[in-house]
Parts: sequence; structure tokens; C-alpha cells
Amino acid sequence: MARERGFLNMAGKARNADSAQPAPAARRRRGGTILLAGSMLAASLCAAAVAASALALGPGIPAQWKPLMEFPNAQGRLGVATTGAMVDVKTHPFFAPIGANGRACATCHNPADAMSVSLPTIRAEWAARGARSPLFAAYDGSNCPSLPQEKESSHSLLLERGVFRIARLWPPRDVAGKPIEPEFNIKVMSDPTGCNLDGTYGLNSADPQISVFRRPRMVANLRYILVPFHENNTKTMAPLDRDPETGEHVSMSIMSDARNPSLRHQMREASWTHMEMTQGLSERQMQEIEDFEKRVYVAQNYSREAGSLLNGPKALGVLAMRDGKHHVNGNDRDTGVFFTFEEWTPKPGTQPRTEQEAFRASVARGNDIFFNRAFWINEVVGMNNIRVGNPYKQTCAFCHNTQMTGHDDVPGWMDLGTQNFPLATPAPDLPVFEITCKPTAAPHPYLGRRIYTNDPGRALVSGKCIDVGGIVMQQFRGMAARAPYLSNGAAKTIREVVDFYDRRFNIGFTEQEKVDLTNFLGVL
Repeated sequence: MARERGFLNMAGKARNADSAQPAPAARRRRGGTILLAGSMLAASLCAAAVAASALALGPGIPAQWKPLMEFPNAQGRLGVATTGAMVDVKTHPFFAPIGANGRACATCHNPADAMSVSLPTIRAEWAARGARSPLFAAYDGSNCPSLPQEKESSHSLLLERGVFRIARLWPPRDVAGKPIEPEFNIKVMSDPTGCNLDGTYGLNSADPQISVFRRPRMVANLRYILVPFHENNTKTMAPLDRDPETGEHVSMSIMSDARNPSLRHQMREASWTHMEMTQGLSERQMQEIEDFEKRVYVAQNYSREAGSLLNGPKALGVLAMRDGKHHVNGNDRDTGVFFTFEEWTPKPGTQPRTEQEAFRASVARGNDIFFNRAFWINEVVGMNNIRVGNPYKQTCAFCHNTQMTGHDDVPGWMDLGTQNFPLATPAPDLPVFEITCKPTAAPHPYLGRRIYTNDPGRALVSGKCIDVGGIVMQQFRGMAARAPYLSNGAAKTIREVVDFYDRRFNIGFTEQEKVDLTNFLGVL
């Protein structure tokens, strides 16, 4: 099944890119002139983009949505399965260019990219359409809306890291919109994009805000994600947030900073920000989008090296995701996060006879490493500081414990070092913030009162020192289709993810173990 690396002409919104941010349509005054807080270029192109996008579906988006589809990627083919009634991609609000900037949900949640958006797709879209594409809307698809939008350099973070600008009001607000008194002061130490010191969009502007840059999270397999296992955040022991509409506890696992309690809450915010809609989504549109998102499943379906993934180990392939049981903690030898790979494990005394058998044996070893290879986990806020001890010897599956997805069934955010110095991967293209905890606040358990970070994470929501750098864990499915990885796009490949954690915890993986673990993650 050939697929040109283009993008949906109808474009779409960056929905799960953690979109709680100042509405770009808010009027701002500069020199006596009222401006929209989006780019003039985006506004001038909007009508033409919407008109053109309504006429054709771009490459990567099927003309007809089917119960089971496959999309090629560098490692094989991704499977996308949908239960219930099929949708009309020409009219359904998930695919329709209903944003004022010409976007739809599918712009950043493309089925070919495991309902996220990959770096190859982003780069192909720039090559085809440049700044005319709604994907590169000035408000969040550029390094800063005040930059000249026609220049490629103004979109470098999206083109090189696959990250969108997330503007957060400062100080943070509670659910009622009331400012929260933060436990720390924040200072911009380095601002490569210029946005955090910008007169209109920066920390010292009339509407103070902080810009960070994050990957859009995948909108699939949500049956496993949305409903919590527990009523408390066992990392903080505080009750989980409740859905303001239903009153039910929520998983707090939708977004990187756990800001939005529900899909509907997230949709509303995304419609005002990423889609730049002045009126937001209608009740009917939200119902249709939510219903669709809850019925979509993704997983790698075919591997170039391993062959079909539909008839092998129990956890593999999209049909296993579609039909699997949710709410199971797999960190148990009787269950397993991804069950077992005994079908691909050579029998004692035998050796693989073909390259395919050798690759399958590598994947099986990778699963064993993931599930059984213990190492010392240290100085992780959200784990070591809550009763288990520091350090604590465990495996990958201790945190990546939810059966079939590999996300954490114990809700909450963790500081693993992906954002905070000195453990974060060097990122001279990202902003650097100095966080100074106030004397009345408890310090960060491991970094003290002064912290340097590329993204304060959950702390931009809570205002708490302990939350600096805290990010909510993602799931593992469809990884081959949605590079780059980590919330800031720091890992360009799955191997780089493995290398980061090997360095972070001084695990000491051998080269073969790294290859095996990389191969295992690539077939999920």
C-alpha cells in the first residue's frame, strides 16, 4: 500500500499537544492598533486554505474510513482499527477544516502517524506547501507568532523536533480561572525563539505567558487511558481531578501536564487555541469527535523484519488492541504487560534458521529485558520520593505497567530528567528557565531550590516546586509510525530513547540488549 508523504489539505488542530494556553484570537493593542494574537499571514491565507482543503483529501488520509486500515512506515505498516459505525472523512468534524486557521483535528492526529504527527509528515508538508499549510499556523506552528512566517527558520522547532508552541498563562490559573500564587519565581535564562522575551507573547507582556514546546500526543487506544484505576493520585496521594460535567474521577493522563480533565475540556481549549476559533466547537461537533476518538485503535501491524504481527505473540497487532481487556496491571509474572513472546523464542538447544527468525528472537529477548531486567531507579520525583526508597531496584515494567499500552496505571506525572538539568539531553534550540523556590515552599526533593529546565511541565499548571519538569507518561503503541519521541522531541529514534534511559539510570545495557529492546518497542 503506497503512501506519499504529504498531508491532509484540510489540515487540522494540534489537539493533544497540551493546548491549555492563551487564546490567540484575544485582541491585543500595539501602538494604538488592535491586532489579533495570531499572524497576519495566517489570517490572510485562511479563506483560501479552507476553500482549497474542502475540495480534496490529502495523502495519508483515506478517502473512505474503514474498520481496518494499514499505513506504511519505515519499519513496516501501522494498523488502524475502528469499532462501531464508520465516519465520512469529508464531513466528520475530526477531519473537517473547521478551524479559523484552516485546521482540523487530523492535522496533528493523522491516522498514518498513529494519530499523532511524525517528523517525515511535517517536513513533507513544508516542502509541498511551506507556510501556506495550516499545520504551520503562526500561533503554535512557528517558534513565535511575531517571527516572519514565510521563513523556514521561523518554524525550525516543528521541522526539527516535531514540537508545537504551548503558551501558558503566568501565573497559572485554577479550574475557575482564578490566578494561583506560585511557590517559585521564574526567569528566562535563554530564549532561542525570542518568544519568552517577546513584547506581545512573552513573560513581561501585557498578558504574561510562558512558551514551551511539546509533541502532540496520540489520540488512540483511549479505552485503556481515560478511566483511572484508582481515585487518588498515588504519586501525590491527592484525590484525582473530577470531570466537571460528570463528577467522575479522571485519569489525568490525556496531556503531558495533566491540565485537562476530559476530552471535552481539552477539545474546547484546543478549539480556541490551536484552531483559533472564536466561537469554539458546537455540542454536536464535540459529541461526534469524542465518540470517534474513543473508538480508534492503533498498533504496528506488519514488520519488515518480523513479518505479519497479527498471528504471533498475543499482544501484537491492532486487532489485539481493539479486542484487548483494559484496566489490567501487567506488572505481574502471571500476566505480563505485553504477555509473553514464547512463540518467537527459540526452543532450548536450537538456533534461528532465517533472518526473520533471528529478528523475532531479538524481539522476544527485548520483551524479557523490558519485563525482567532490573536496574536501580534513582531521584525520580513521583516515584523515589513516595515510600519506595531512593534508589529502588525495578524493571521498565514497574512504571510502564498497563497491559497492552505500557503507560502507567498509577496516575500522575514524574520528573525523569527529560526536561530538568543536568540530566536533560542538551537542547540549545529550546528555552531555558531558572526556577527559584520561595522560602515558604518546600524545595524540589533532588534539585533543591534553584532548578534549570527546558520545560517546567506540571509546575506551569500547579505552581509547585516539586512539579518542575513533571511529565505524564505516554503509551508505547505505534511508536514506529510517530517519531520523534519524548515530550520535547529530544529522541529522534527509538534507539535514542533506549540510550537516554541507559545513561539516565546507568543501567549498563550491552549493545545486543539495546538492539533487542529497540526491536521490541518497534513492533508494538
